[in-house]
Amino acid sequence: MFGLNWLFCALSFVASSVMRGEEGRAEPPDQPELLERASRADPTALTILYDQYVDKIYSYVYHRVGQAQLAEDLTGQVFMRMLEAIRSGRGWRTSFSGWLYRIAHNLVIDHYRRRQRATFVELDEAPPLPTSEADPFQAVQARLDNERLRSALTKLTEEQAQVITLRFLEDLSIAEAAEIMNKTEGAIKALQYRAVLALRRFMQP
Repeated sequence: MFGLNWLFCALSFVASSVMRGEEGRAEPPDQPELLERASRADPTALTILYDQYVDKIYSYVYHRVGQAQLAEDLTGQVFMRMLEAIRSGRGWRTSFSGWLYRIAHNLVIDHYRRRQRATFVELDEAPPLPTSEADPFQAVQARLDNERLRSALTKLTEEQAQVITLRFLEDLSIAEAAEIMNKTEGAIKALQYRAVLALRRFMQP
């Protein structure tokens, strides 16, 4: 699926060989053991983590850039940077998932800095707002609301846009967003509150 597939196919081959050689191991390692092994660039652990996170990272990146091919390329770069960091001893300090999302976030920011403009996913491709097909006026109104929302998202601060993406497009919890953004849950609640207020203001007709 992604440009980095060839690398993780190779890792998968090595990992399967290693697992076949691990007598008596029928279950995958638990998460603490998995992360400890990944920190040593163990190919089995890295492959399992890739399988666990690749769809989540792709979804996050896609919601920020709105283009499937670009999201695939950036997702591949996320895991390449993950490998490079681990191999050079610059891996995560506390939360692996938060660290991985921050790599993705930084790549998205770098992309927009190069482009010198920002865009977001077409909300028609995101989970749709509820509408009544029996009422064409409501359908048209929802479409207008989507367009205003898409425009308003580009006017938020980067942190506000990120928390809206994580909480409402990715449907993550307050705790998960706090871990990814390296903030307290209270800070995420406050940031989300300001972001929603800003969205409401920008979406006023």
